Amino acid sequence: MIPELHIEDYAYPLTSDRIAKYPLPERDSSKLLYYRGGDIDTYSFRNLPDLLPEGAMMVFNDTKVVPARLHFKRDTGAVVEIFCLRPVLPVEYNLAFASTERCQWECVIGNSKRWKGDILSFYSSADGASFESDALELKASLIQKDGQTGVVEFSWKGGKPFSSVLEICGNVPIPPYLDRETEAIDHERYQTLYARIRGSVAAPTAGLHFTERVLDGIKNKGIDIENVCLHVGAGTFLPVKDSEVSKHKMHREPFVVTLELLEKLMSKTVPLVAVGTTSVRTLESLYYIGVSILRNGHPEDVEQWSPYQGDYSDISTDDALSAIVDYLKRNGLSQLVAGTRIIIVPGFRFRLVDMLVTNFHQPESTLILLVSAFLDGDWKRVYDYALANSYRFLSYGDSSLLVSPFWNRSILASRK
Repeated sequence: MIPELHIEDYAYPLTSDRIAKYPLPERDSSKLLYYRGGDIDTYSFRNLPDLLPEGAMMVFNDTKVVPARLHFKRDTGAVVEIFCLRPVLPVEYNLAFASTERCQWECVIGNSKRWKGDILSFYSSADGASFESDALELKASLIQKDGQTGVVEFSWKGGKPFSSVLEICGNVPIPPYLDRETEAIDHERYQTLYARIRGSVAAPTAGLHFTERVLDGIKNKGIDIENVCLHVGAGTFLPVKDSEVSKHKMHREPFVVTLELLEKLMSKTVPLVAVGTTSVRTLESLYYIGVSILRNGHPEDVEQWSPYQGDYSDISTDDALSAIVDYLKRNGLSQLVAGTRIIIVPGFRFRLVDMLVTNFHQPESTLILLVSAFLDGDWKRVYDYALANSYRFLSYGDSSLLVSPFWNRSILASRK
């Protein structure tokens, strides 16, 4: 049954002065709120390795933010901002980024009413670009439009891959709540140190705090560091506009999990620490992928409300993970490629994640709902503490290490 939730129950007073508009000079100098067993304490993020259980497994999202915001100009002088969301032709990210002449993307189109379908030329002065962008002669053609979104074909000269075109011409799409233009610092700091696979239009911000010093401390504690890849979509910026959470629609986000990691998860007997809500959503989606294989013979995307509507009493977590592993091996695949629209709200049953590293999220957002679900409803006390102790909020803000109230129960029992 879909939970009956009202988003106004997940509000808190966040004023603009509490939002971190810029990152701190050092990534790991942010505050770290530590929640365990109902107790709350303040540490520095540099203390994170000391707070983690020895021998745990820690899972990061190694997606990479692409500079997906481009500016074009009509012959009339009107400037049109185009924000690339996902590739359409070719549909695979790697192939789209490797295109050397043209490709099509689904985009958000700013000032869309000003674009009548004429071919637009890249507006270099909007981004402070150089002669290198001029040489590309980047053009944008409107293939299809539906309100503020549409399919845009980009074409350019010089034979450079589209990934290089974006690096030369694009801006990092920082969140709108920062209320400022992208600056040079964002190209470095709105990206995790371990970002590897291009595709996100928003950073998995929990990872922005990690430095080589912190990562070395984690490794020295014997913690197994693993990666998943979920490309964060523009839907991460969308507020829950309807009072009834059941009416909110989640966008599909593609993810990849390796066979090697799936095999490790099958035999997991140690706490699993997820870095960021995107890692949580990826890991917790795996159970429902496995169920789809057992019931339908093949993996299917996880729909938004699937965890709340089906009967899963006959399938254990290990059964579901085993089904994915067997499917990949039968088909000679080294990784699971899938998508998820999962929404995690109070009442959700966590099957894999025991601890969560995450920033402080916007009021009345799906991410607050996820935190509430993870803390068995105790989210408000955490946020009241952060407000009372001068924590910085949102993407460039401070961090937290949250321990699930259920984590110290029998790990094997929780997998049934």
